[in-house]
Amino acid sequence: MDRRNYKVPSDDSAAKDLSSTQYFKVRQDEESVTKKILSVVYEALTEKGYDPVNQIVGYIMSGDPTYITNYMGARSLIMKVERDELVEEIMESYIRNNHWA
Repeated sequence: MDRRNYKVPSDDSAAKDLSSTQYFKVRQDEESVTKKILSVVYEALTEKGYDPVNQIVGYIMSGDPTYITNYMGARSLIMKVERDELVEEIMESYIRNNHWA
């Protein structure tokens, strides 16, 4: 997802005032690029015999791309997406699948 889609407050005072909540909004795409990339990465890790959940979590937590295999171009694909966007996609999917939204 493109950073230009994010809407953040224009006034820096909101970031300094801990009593207010900042607004974070991402424009929804029909099927996000992030979702497609996660699907390819998951498939590549599975085919190579890795536990995809552990490997993806390792990458998100550390930022170390060597948690992701080069197979199917998975490593270069996942590095095209910001780690916070990966977390966002995973959380949105989890929330939808648990019928919280």
